Amino acid sequence: MSTSAIYNHRTLQPTGSAHGHTRFGDALEAIKQEYDLVAAELVQARTLRDEYEAKVTSQINELNIIRQALYELEAQHGKVRQRYEDEIGHLRAELHALRQLPGPGVHASGPGIHPPDAYRDRNGDRLPDRYGDRERDRERDQRERDQRERERDRERGGERDLKRQKIKGPEHFSPLLPPVQAPGPPNGHVLPPVDSPHARGVGVGSERAPVDSPRPHRGSHRGSSAPATTAYSRVPPWCHDESPFPSFLDNPDPAGIPADLKKEGSDWFAVFNPRVRPRALGDVSLVHTLMHATVVCCVQFSADGRYLATGCNRTAQIYDVKTGAKTCVLVDESAGNSGDLYIRSVRIWDIAKKRIRNVFSGHTQEIYSLDFSRDGRRIVSGSGDRTARIWDMESGSCIVLAVDGDGADAATGDAGVTSVAISPDGRYVAAGSLDTQVRVWDANTGTLVERLRGHRDSVYSVVFTPDGRGVVSGSLDKTLKYWDVSGLATAKPKKEGSAGGKDAPPAEKIGQCTMNFTGHKDYVLSVAVSHDGQWIVSGSKDRGVQFWDRAGVVQCMLQGHKNSVISIDLNPTGNLLATGSGDNLARIWSYTAV
Repeated sequence: MSTSAIYNHRTLQPTGSAHGHTRFGDALEAIKQEYDLVAAELVQARTLRDEYEAKVTSQINELNIIRQALYELEAQHGKVRQRYEDEIGHLRAELHALRQLPGPGVHASGPGIHPPDAYRDRNGDRLPDRYGDRERDRERDQRERDQRERERDRERGGERDLKRQKIKGPEHFSPLLPPVQAPGPPNGHVLPPVDSPHARGVGVGSERAPVDSPRPHRGSHRGSSAPATTAYSRVPPWCHDESPFPSFLDNPDPAGIPADLKKEGSDWFAVFNPRVRPRALGDVSLVHTLMHATVVCCVQFSADGRYLATGCNRTAQIYDVKTGAKTCVLVDESAGNSGDLYIRSVRIWDIAKKRIRNVFSGHTQEIYSLDFSRDGRRIVSGSGDRTARIWDMESGSCIVLAVDGDGADAATGDAGVTSVAISPDGRYVAAGSLDTQVRVWDANTGTLVERLRGHRDSVYSVVFTPDGRGVVSGSLDKTLKYWDVSGLATAKPKKEGSAGGKDAPPAEKIGQCTMNFTGHKDYVLSVAVSHDGQWIVSGSKDRGVQFWDRAGVVQCMLQGHKNSVISIDLNPTGNLLATGSGDNLARIWSYTAV
């Protein structure tokens, strides 16, 4: 072969290169088309998701509107029923007075009243008392209805018994972490309205503080030395009563209250105590209404006051206090949607990353309450397992504060911890429990230093005052109590189980109840103290929120929620109040002092 032939051979180009480039381009084009298809499907899926979320939100709004309409109809029905009951009572009184008349020669007149001669025939013989027979029939029917109602209550077990059963296990009803409704009957039953006779129970006028307990301030205008009877004569007729607290707390009707003693919104109103002049609490206003899909069982402001966290069914939400916008939702995806709703471990979240940073395990039953120390180094938890635990945020170690149950609830034998609070200086932990006691421990050693006795039913909320010298507790006995714990530093350690009998030596009087707050018509479920120590605020199953001053005088009652006010918190930097309720709403309120 010649040299020229060899060189000519080397200059030949591969015959398949053009075909290879074509196939590579086709593959890239196919990949691009597939990517475009997937991207389009993703956009479509996101659009569908947004539509579904919008539909769900719309349906929730419609349900809330329907619920509001039902509540309004229920309230109207209650007013109509009360009006008829008043009229019937008036007629019964007139009939009773008529029957007391001396003889047939005396006649009476009035609506529905027959003279005595109407019960006799022409010969003077007595005729059957048909009106009295009808009255007796109505009374008998009422007694039968009352008996049936009592039997139904016994079958349901009573709401207080249900609350106490929460320690028995996850299948029982938990008032602080409810699966469907706020504290109330099982099977999703909603609590009766405030003006329902089943919700009222014992009337406000019959409530009395214990004989040995100081009574709330009564009566006269602030700074006046006039007798109480003189002060009563200067207040409107609707506020006269003989109870230890003003009757304006007993189902007030805003329509009959003077304009300067009330403030009304679209679905809420505030009533101010007419016996306090001048008013110490200037104004109350609704700032934000935060809708939830389930019961709001917890509300808590951040330490800087800028955010509000709410807890409900399986999620926690964080809202911007200024705008009311939801900024974060925390969901433990590993928990799934099956199983019960009870929390038995403490989870610390990294909010920025929306993930769990630490899990503190050790409680054997559900956890009902948490509180951070001011320095953020420790957190305290209270559980139905009769313990409170102090957790170190860095090491995860804990100090166990055990309740031996020396004063266990007589009905169930339980002494589970329902509420915990750590003092502002971090030295003490207070815990309320089902056995009616508030216990105080040394936070560094875990030593019990005081037991605060005085409530007549389970304690559901405790909080330290900002100066650390007092503890405020709220109970199912419908009262709040202020305990002076300024002498804790000198208290000697106490031993659980040494409740002491009649032969026991007298105990040190370190934590004494120095003030009773009486005015709620039903269980007190939550209490809070303002950052300046000026106000104590309480939430109740009676759906009301009450503002109290440091003297124990109720200044204002706020009504707006349509179910129990389960949780409240006061902003640590400003005059804001947060409330969480069984009506699926959390609300932020503002208040001003005069």
